[in-house]
Amino acid sequence: MRFRSLVLFVLALQMTTAAVAQKVKLQRDASRPVVSVRIKGQHFTDFFFPDTIAKPVLYPIKAPNGTVVTRGFPVTPLPGEPTDHPHHLGLWLNYGDVNGLDFWNNSAAIPADKKKDYGNIRMDGIETIRSGETGLIRYKARWVDHTERVLLRETTDLVFSEQGGMWIIDRKTTLTAELPVSFKDNKEGVLGLRVARALQIPAKETKKFTDANGIVTTVKAVTDTVANGNYLAANGMQGDDVWSSKASWCLLYGRMKADSVSILIIDHPSNVGYPTHWHARGYGLFAANPLGVKVFTNGASELNQALEAGKSMTLRYRVVFAAGQRVLDANKIGALEQSFAAKKD
Repeated sequence: MRFRSLVLFVLALQMTTAAVAQKVKLQRDASRPVVSVRIKGQHFTDFFFPDTIAKPVLYPIKAPNGTVVTRGFPVTPLPGEPTDHPHHLGLWLNYGDVNGLDFWNNSAAIPADKKKDYGNIRMDGIETIRSGETGLIRYKARWVDHTERVLLRETTDLVFSEQGGMWIIDRKTTLTAELPVSFKDNKEGVLGLRVARALQIPAKETKKFTDANGIVTTVKAVTDTVANGNYLAANGMQGDDVWSSKASWCLLYGRMKADSVSILIIDHPSNVGYPTHWHARGYGLFAANPLGVKVFTNGASELNQALEAGKSMTLRYRVVFAAGQRVLDANKIGALEQSFAAKKD
């Protein structure tokens, strides 16, 4: 009887150990360009990389309570959500002016005769998919023009983890110039997230936004009570005033269903332009852009980042998702920022 109990105990211990080892589970789909990410058995996000969307993205993304926090359009449109900016999908990284090419605004909505002015990020392949206490996707990609000429080689690590009930994505992207490259000062960049309608800031007026190519997008006023989001930055700015300001982190929060949902983006001290400017719009675009200094300072300063052939630039960001009765507090944000700043690899 004792031996049987001992065997059962050992088996239970082995099962527990295996469960802990697979806290974050990643699985590649054999038939689609998707790698699913699960934390403690719950779906977190998918790494989604078809060439048809002009860049690899994380989409959809869920909070730890299972609520989808990203907009569905244009892949899976939801009733009542806005359909502006079709290039805003999930969480991504690119830029609006690389040697005159617009990577940020490219999408299936761009007419064929205009495609020469836009760039694509093509997947070269996934090098590593690793599950465990944390999960890792390491992939390589190339930034190309309409003739497939390579401007930049990209290596990105996406690390997924859970900490105190919060779900975390740490992104490290290294861009290596294949030829001399200029990131001309531009407001369209760099790390972008398009959120669900509930996390938009309520807006009573219809507004128009013009991109670097002169294309005007109209964002309609919010006429219902669903949108209830707000921004708070490390510099104390709130709401629409966060746009263009510099801060080491920015928090977007709002009520979704019965819970409060918080999304925190943290800049890394090693990044160019730290602390970053925030290209954070009330209509649901939550972006960190350290390279668009001129527009954010009304022409007082300018940054045109350049890379010689063979030279590299590395960008690191932490994105945190939380849900519960309360918004992420200052102590948790401070601890998350400090631990991220200490990461060197």
